[in-house]
Amino acid sequence: MLAWTVYISFFGVLVLMLLPKGNASAARKVAMATAAAGLFVALAGFIQFKAGEILTVAKMPWIPSLGLEFHLAADGISLTLVLLTGLAAVGGILFSWNIEHRTKEFFAFYLALIGGVYGVFLSFDLFLLFVFYEIAIVPKYFIIAIWGSTRKEYGAMKLAIYSFVGSAMVLIGLIAAYVVSGGHTMNLLELAKYPFPHSFQLWAFPVVFVGFAILAGLWPFHTWAPTGHVAAPTAASMLLAGVVMKLGAYGCLRVAMTLFPEGLEAWKMWIAVLAVIGIVYGALVALVQKDFKFVIGYSSVSHMGFVMLGLVTLNTIGLSGAVLQMFSHGIIAGLLFAVVGRMVYERTHTRELATLEGMNLVKAMPFAVVTFVIAGCASMGLPGFSGFIAELQVIIGAWQAFPTLAVITGVGIVIGVAYTLLVMQKAFFGETQSKVGYAHDEEHEPSPISIPERLGAVMLIAVSLVVGLYPRILLDLIIPSFNSHLFDWVKKGGQP
Repeated sequence: MLAWTVYISFFGVLVLMLLPKGNASAARKVAMATAAAGLFVALAGFIQFKAGEILTVAKMPWIPSLGLEFHLAADGISLTLVLLTGLAAVGGILFSWNIEHRTKEFFAFYLALIGGVYGVFLSFDLFLLFVFYEIAIVPKYFIIAIWGSTRKEYGAMKLAIYSFVGSAMVLIGLIAAYVVSGGHTMNLLELAKYPFPHSFQLWAFPVVFVGFAILAGLWPFHTWAPTGHVAAPTAASMLLAGVVMKLGAYGCLRVAMTLFPEGLEAWKMWIAVLAVIGIVYGALVALVQKDFKFVIGYSSVSHMGFVMLGLVTLNTIGLSGAVLQMFSHGIIAGLLFAVVGRMVYERTHTRELATLEGMNLVKAMPFAVVTFVIAGCASMGLPGFSGFIAELQVIIGAWQAFPTLAVITGVGIVIGVAYTLLVMQKAFFGETQSKVGYAHDEEHEPSPISIPERLGAVMLIAVSLVVGLYPRILLDLIIPSFNSHLFDWVKKGGQP
């Protein structure tokens, strides 16, 4: 059934392209129906899934001469991220309900990206995974370049170049693994059993891992992320932070770490150091930003550092925390970008904190302020929200594996609290300047927050609260997944 998340998404693209030009209302309805259907299938799969199993969703010969298959499957990790994708897809459309320029093309690219993301999370044939990975990259460029703002062509091109460089590295590693293993299959379950030579793993692991980690925003390969976030329209920012960056982290775990455990053991300390640098660096740079959206962009780099750190702890609590952080950050970052990009920027036409400070937005758009305060608290890791338990697990896992780095990570958390409170104060609770006070200028009174925006915000807040108050709803699926033979190196304490 989960395979229909992919099929429905691409069918939605086809329907959109057949719509008459200029019918924006129909395009929105088709896009929403498609995304909602994908979310429904993901929820149905989530409810029916049995923890600990690897469920084959679809399997048939694809290119028999090369041993390639159309093989879709899911475990608890895949299913968690498929559910995240469904939620992000619906949320992004709700916050893009105002799109009028080339509406059907916008949503067609949007659904193509979503279909590619679903495909990556469900592919257990590595060549198929790579194909879906590339499908997800291409629409990003056009969405940003056509519907973006603030140096949109530069942001789109930078993101595309970084993505394709990472893809090339991944492809080199996958082809090498295919040849070394005998050239019979790209099935993940089969390749994971193959004893790749130690010398081969020492270079193949960093090539594949870094290739995926570029898209995950690992420092110092992160610079595309803030630029891309700022240039992207709201829905694209939500998807970039919500699910596209997760493609990179998922690839690191599912492919590089699974196939090359000896290489992982040799390089894990270096990756942990880069992850912690990313946590602290991202938080420090966010602290001094003057552009509201750049603050959230660098915040995403910092929070993705927790994912990368959790992955290389090589213990179950750290790994499950990393997967939970992928889900949590996808929800919270999506909500933050929705507030900044859609609720605030498209009504005030500025993201400069110094300007926003005098607009008295707490009175002009109270719903946006309340939403951002809640999302900000969730981003800081306030207990009761999903981010708290995810980051707590990562820190505990890191303490077991890298005690010194765990302490430094704590510094990054403190800085994260500082920049969140600072930007909250400047953007919404600054002193009103009567001459430029937004709320005092009746001719430029901001339009009220729309019903689709309210629905999107409530949905994302509710999801973060549910997972934060009852994390077992996801952890009971995630943790048993690490007991499969794909993660035998976890049971051995990271030893190959």
